[in-house]
Amino acid sequence: MIPGDAGYAASDNQSLTSSNDINPSRLNKHQYTLSLLNEAQRIGLLSHQEVYSIQYKLMVILQDLIRRYTQGKSSSVATDTAESILTSILYAVDADLLNFEHPNQAITYLKTSDVVKLYERGVERVSQCLEEVKSLYKEVKQHKLDVPVAAYNTTIDESLPLFIKKYNILFEAHNTMASIDYPLAMDNMRLQGVFYMKHYLERLQLENEFCSRFNPKALIHIMESFGRLHRFDYRIELFNIFELCLHNSLFSILSGGDADQVQISAHQFERLERMLSQSDARGIEKMIHTSLKRLQYALQIHDPQTVDYMNQCSRELIGRILNAAKHDNLQSVIITDRPEKIKPVVMSIHTSNRMSDVRLRQLLDEVIRSETKEEKIRLIKSNFSSLHDYLDLLESDCLYGDEYEALYASFGDVELAILSKIVFYEELRGGDTELRTIVFQKKRAEFDWQVHLIEFMKRLSPSRVHTIEQLIDSICYEDIKFN
Repeated sequence: MIPGDAGYAASDNQSLTSSNDINPSRLNKHQYTLSLLNEAQRIGLLSHQEVYSIQYKLMVILQDLIRRYTQGKSSSVATDTAESILTSILYAVDADLLNFEHPNQAITYLKTSDVVKLYERGVERVSQCLEEVKSLYKEVKQHKLDVPVAAYNTTIDESLPLFIKKYNILFEAHNTMASIDYPLAMDNMRLQGVFYMKHYLERLQLENEFCSRFNPKALIHIMESFGRLHRFDYRIELFNIFELCLHNSLFSILSGGDADQVQISAHQFERLERMLSQSDARGIEKMIHTSLKRLQYALQIHDPQTVDYMNQCSRELIGRILNAAKHDNLQSVIITDRPEKIKPVVMSIHTSNRMSDVRLRQLLDEVIRSETKEEKIRLIKSNFSSLHDYLDLLESDCLYGDEYEALYASFGDVELAILSKIVFYEELRGGDTELRTIVFQKKRAEFDWQVHLIEFMKRLSPSRVHTIEQLIDSICYEDIKFN
């Protein structure tokens, strides 16, 4: 049944006679009907009998939907199914009641109108919202950014169409029914069902429109720099493109650059560092606010929703700048262009250099048949050059015990850096902990070769581990493909 709040009402008996107006701030917009009934009964707008009558009518709707759910075969279902259908009913009723200007009007309507018609009107509103979602999705799909970010592409190409296809207005209106992985810059996770999806698509459309004002190559470049800074592969991590773009465009203006520029040079960073580290909270807030106004003017952004969204995101940026400046770590907030480091890559990390499956199997058989570890290492070093082939070798159980050690001992710093980047991927993401500390703190590994690599790395001198760490920072994540 729909829960009441008798204890709460009893403790506030004095308020029953002091006010006949519902305070909207006491209502839960995400469980609107329930909170409305409880609050109306608490202040005396609804009697216990009237609340019971409304509950009873909702139960009649539930019974009808259960029969439809079972296609007339039964009038009962499992408890969790019944609860889900009731939640779906209340979702539709909420959709209608929330349209009244004041809660008192909604209560009057509940007292004087047919609850079934109220529910049917709510279903119509939910259905109308679904049509709006379909239209919004077409816009988002049409203006989708051309970026190799897995969560972004999967959400638009797979998750959103799945929601539209599977969404059930009658029995699961409250259910989002899709895994939305790509995060918005500013989200409202308390919303559910089609109303959440409309909210999500509206904001995603807004974000896409903003990001499309910038050079696509510059967007990719800043994401690559962002990934290098935080030591992760930007293509598979969860982050928001709009936020990254907005922040750096503000930093561009603040450092004397153009509004449509997101790439920050080393010279610009030095200027920003001086300005921000010498300013207090009020000064930084004023600088960001002024830069935001200039950005909106330069890009001709006048839409109130977009302006408000940008304002909200910039407020969060101010807090991040203050914290970073306090800890002398502004480089974690301002994504800066870094010169490419020249590195002697010995182990190829390109897919095109893989050997054929037939040739790989032949060599693995030869390695297994080799009688000494010296012979195995010679065979491997003379025939393997691709990272992918090395990984296939390492995971094939061709080597045992100290044979792993012998292979690692034959590697140069670059090869060890590439393998370390794979083994310590999660630990390296933050960028704050030294590799030597990570090596000694690593407790678990998925494969035997990784266990032996960890032990091998522990025995290296601190200076060599430091050299490998520097090489790890110079290895491009975009070149490493794990499939």
